[in-house]
Amino acid sequence: MRRGRLRPAGSALVAFVVLAVPLLTGCAARSEGPARPHAGAEPARGGERGQRLPPVVDHVPTTDPVVFLTFDDSAERDPHFADLVREHRLPATLFLTDTVAGPAYGHFARLRAVGASIQNHTLDHRSLRGLPYAGQRAEICGQQTKLKSRFGVRAHLLRPPYGTYDTATLRAAADCGITAVVLWRAALGDDGDLTYTRGDHRLHPGDIVAVDPDHPTGTGLSARTEALLETIEEQGLRVGRLGDYL
Repeated sequence: MRRGRLRPAGSALVAFVVLAVPLLTGCAARSEGPARPHAGAEPARGGERGQRLPPVVDHVPTTDPVVFLTFDDSAERDPHFADLVREHRLPATLFLTDTVAGPAYGHFARLRAVGASIQNHTLDHRSLRGLPYAGQRAEICGQQTKLKSRFGVRAHLLRPPYGTYDTATLRAAADCGITAVVLWRAALGDDGDLTYTRGDHRLHPGDIVAVDPDHPTGTGLSARTEALLETIEEQGLRVGRLGDYL
């Protein structure tokens, strides 16, 4: 993600589909690891109306040398983070939960003003998998309304809390205007180490990276992100804007 020389990447369309088979989890407390998406040619169809369901992605199929940096909940409250985003013109994607981020929406508005993208992480950060459709819709659509009211934006990406989801999640997401459900292939821990949900332990073009929030005994967000940007650049990659590819 950041490096003064990094430039936001160009656009490309993604087509990653889900056969909603959640395995693990993710999020502010990534105790389970994310549910794993599966590749497919088109978005799945499901539900009583046979609607097209949004794809679930942890990686964008692209030949562009880009990776995508995403942040959940309170990860972006580091007071120096907005300066870092502005300095590096960093196309960060922020997934916000109202009950977690709500008290600091002014801070996130400043981040949006310097180039960050605001997306949906539900109202209350409840694990969605297994909830009735109506409850999942309330969590997703409710946050759509909050983000529209607070920032004037209509989010089109959803990160389900803990990375867990089921077919009802995808139906509700589609009905709330979500076009893709975003997980991650790599996660940057509070110790500054990258871990991977699958495949070899290195970044590849198109990987989505989730950056964990700070921990009292861990390295600060800005310092971890700076180090990650160095790793990305050393591997011949740059940070792309996720919304341009989904």
